[in-house]
Amino acid sequence: MKVGVFTVLFAERPLEETLDYVKAAGCDAVEIGTGGYPGDAHCKPAELLADKDALGKFRDAFASRDLEISALSCHGNPIHPDQGLAQSHDAAFRDTVRLAAELGVQNVITFSGCPGDSETSQRPNWVTCPWPPDYRDTLEWQWNERVGPYWQEAAAFAQGQGVRVAIELHPGFVAYHTESFHRLREVGGPAIGVNFDPSHLFWQQMDPLVCVRELGDAIFHVHMKDTWLDGPNIRRNGVLDTKPYSDELHRSWIFRTVGYGHGAEFWRALISELRLAGYDGALSIEHEDSILSTNEGFTRAVSFLKDSVITEQPGQAWWI
Repeated sequence: MKVGVFTVLFAERPLEETLDYVKAAGCDAVEIGTGGYPGDAHCKPAELLADKDALGKFRDAFASRDLEISALSCHGNPIHPDQGLAQSHDAAFRDTVRLAAELGVQNVITFSGCPGDSETSQRPNWVTCPWPPDYRDTLEWQWNERVGPYWQEAAAFAQGQGVRVAIELHPGFVAYHTESFHRLREVGGPAIGVNFDPSHLFWQQMDPLVCVRELGDAIFHVHMKDTWLDGPNIRRNGVLDTKPYSDELHRSWIFRTVGYGHGAEFWRALISELRLAGYDGALSIEHEDSILSTNEGFTRAVSFLKDSVITEQPGQAWWI
């Protein structure tokens, strides 16, 4: 395994300066934003695909620093009821897949998306309960009319390019836990896998260790991000929380740098479970900690993970 970072936290820096910085900090892999919600500050796929010289320089920027590109990430909502937004995110996804194929990058990360509740919707409708029956009807309409048709074709497109699609399981989108992921994979087939981010599972009261065993070789990529669960606020208001992430004192949970929500024992257990599941890729730091600065959150995460990451293949069990 390698310690890596999702470089969007350094979007204000030029790409090569960012690569020098993360390499010096101890990273051996990087995940690059290519559009959608993360933006494309470090990589504009359409421009690179149209300019072979620029593509070559882009490739060399990583190779010269011995940095692996673990994934290209264009998290978006390609089935958004706003057709303009949906088409923009879909175009970013397809250009990202084409670029990944050119670069030999195996993984493209995105969200499953979430449609509205009808042909006339203007905003997404994330269904979380079965009653009144309108919600069940909405959910089935979404899967039959939007999710299924889109991902059946999009997964086939990615597979045709030799690229895997790693879906980040995220509340607000139709694939947000293990069961909804399995439903999506039934539609899209083995080209669809998971970008495993435990931070979104913690607050749903899921056990990431159990989820790793459930998902197994469907885990294509991994984010390293923690969540702090605020016990008093949860007991007062539950975990469904729409307050802004900046209202840390009153929220039921907030994202934290690894080690600031759960201790080393948990993260070492998670890394061990990933090894048992056959995962040997990047552990990509995603910094969304509103209490720590970008620099402090990133460097502490690198230091924390360097002490826990498994870098060598297991030896022979000589004691048996």
